[in-house]
Amino acid sequence: MGSVHRFLSAFAILLACAAPAPAQDAADKIDCSKPMSQPDLNDCAYSEYEVADAALNATYKKAVVRAQALDGEYKDSPEYVGAVEALKNAQRAWITYRDGHCVLAGFQARGGQAESMLVSGCLAEMTRKRTAELTEFLETEY
Repeated sequence: MGSVHRFLSAFAILLACAAPAPAQDAADKIDCSKPMSQPDLNDCAYSEYEVADAALNATYKKAVVRAQALDGEYKDSPEYVGAVEALKNAQRAWITYRDGHCVLAGFQARGGQAESMLVSGCLAEMTRKRTAELTEFLETEY
C-alpha cells in the first residue's frame, strides 16, 4: 500500500504543478495601456505579437489562394507554374530570419526581465511588416 500512496502523492503534486497558476488568469486582465510592471510589459508585448501573428496567418491564407490562382492561369505552361511553391519557400525562409533576428534583439537585455519583451516586440513588428508585404502581393495586379 505504501508504494501506491507514494505514487498517488507524486501524481497529485505533478497535477498541481501542471495546473495554470492564478497569476496567468490575472495576466488576461492586464490593462496594456497602463502596464504596471516588467512582467505586465512582457505579457502585453506577447499579446501584441499574438494579434500580429493572427493577422499574418489570415493574410497568408489569402496569399496562398492568390498564388494558386496565378498557378492556375499557367496550367498549360508548366514552366511558369510555381507561385505557391515560391510563396511557401519565402515564408519558411522569412520565419527563420524573423526568429533569429528577434533572438538577437533580445540580447540587449540578455538574461534580464526585459529580454522577452524585446523579443516579443521584435516578433510583433516584423510580423506586421510581413503582413504588409503579403497584402501588397494580394493587391498587385499580375
